[in-house]
Amino acid sequence: MGDKIIIVEGKTDKERLLDIIDESIQVICTHGTLDKEWLEEWIDVLEGEEVYILVDADSAGIKLRQQLKRAIPNARHLYTRKMYREVASTPLEYLVKILDDAHFTIHEKYHPLLRQI
Repeated sequence: MGDKIIIVEGKTDKERLLDIIDESIQVICTHGTLDKEWLEEWIDVLEGEEVYILVDADSAGIKLRQQLKRAIPNARHLYTRKMYREVASTPLEYLVKILDDAHFTIHEKYHPLLRQI
């Protein structure tokens, strides 16, 4: 694969990240669950790759993050604030900061947001 991989919960999360990040990445949706079929499909693909996890800061997201930590121990974890609860409801400027801090290339149209932080 070679690209950075970000695991998120849902389609809206994926769309937001793909809009913000200006480099070749793969965003994988768990759709809020981590079942045996998902693991079988992805675990071998993810092994040895640069994997990031960005899930919601609610109880379901915390549970999913714990499962992903066990399944993909070398993944880097990115966090939204509890007060935002969901990646999809995280303010754009904060989401841009999270991704910039993780050394993703941010699309030029979001550079003004970086100067605000």
